[in-house]
Amino acid sequence: MKPELLVTPKDIEAVESLFEAGADAIVIGEEKFGLRLAGEFDLNAVKQATEIAHGKNKKVYVSMNALFHNDKIDALSGYIQSLKEIEVDGIIFGDPAVLMVAREIAPEMKLHWNTEQTATNWFTANYWGSKGAKRAVLAREINMDAIVEIKENAEVEVEVQVHGMTAMFQSKRTLIGNYMQFQGKNLEVEKRDKNRNLHLHDPEREARYPIFEDENGTHIMSPNDICIIDELEDMVDAGIDSFKIDGLLKSTEYMKVVTALYREAIDLCVDDRDTYEDRKESYVSKIEEIQPNNRKLDTGFFFKETVY
Repeated sequence: MKPELLVTPKDIEAVESLFEAGADAIVIGEEKFGLRLAGEFDLNAVKQATEIAHGKNKKVYVSMNALFHNDKIDALSGYIQSLKEIEVDGIIFGDPAVLMVAREIAPEMKLHWNTEQTATNWFTANYWGSKGAKRAVLAREINMDAIVEIKENAEVEVEVQVHGMTAMFQSKRTLIGNYMQFQGKNLEVEKRDKNRNLHLHDPEREARYPIFEDENGTHIMSPNDICIIDELEDMVDAGIDSFKIDGLLKSTEYMKVVTALYREAIDLCVDDRDTYEDRKESYVSKIEEIQPNNRKLDTGFFFKETVY
């Protein structure tokens, strides 16, 4: 089995083009239910995307991995009921409230456990599998050896992010708004969302960290993009179920190129390893050519040594 190639489109127009570029599945959703989505998809857009996907034998997963305080719990049942009627292929959750409601409203729905930084071992993945999850989305802060070990022992599917930025920090507080208020800025004029293109600059590390604010609070993102297109062999051989390309703060044109390159790389890595070995450096070069300014490529934590 080839790993699924999972991507995050920014709008309904991007859905078709990313499927054509080679994606097998997409993650979409609404800000009030999902964290750090590439774009906003209301239920009507989710329905359109699902019709497009199923017409091409592709899949749609809806992100509901935000943390839900009591005032939002009542909205979960109606939303999950709508997703059930649309017949999406899965729901991504972190908060157990989503799991509990989905069990009641949509017991046949496929659930993906994603708690961001805490999905770090197979024991916990299997625990949530025993509660109904069918997939574990692994943290980006673990290395290749840990990923392979988890897959060897996991009783659920395993998803790994192979490309794009990742979250370093989230606060439920409106930190940018508080800062602007302290500075005496006009909050109606000063945008704080993803479109503002705000950065925290660390001159000592020569790093720029994208920062934005939304309904879920303040998010600080990594200064570099993960790119592991030339190091897929171990994960393919281990049988990792899904490779994710995160398109947050990226254009659809960028995502189309990167998706097509990963599609080719995955296919060759599975079917023609020698050709993959010959071409993998060129894949990195092609991605480097289209990288946004101030965003270098690196291998994230894949080759970091684990310290106990």
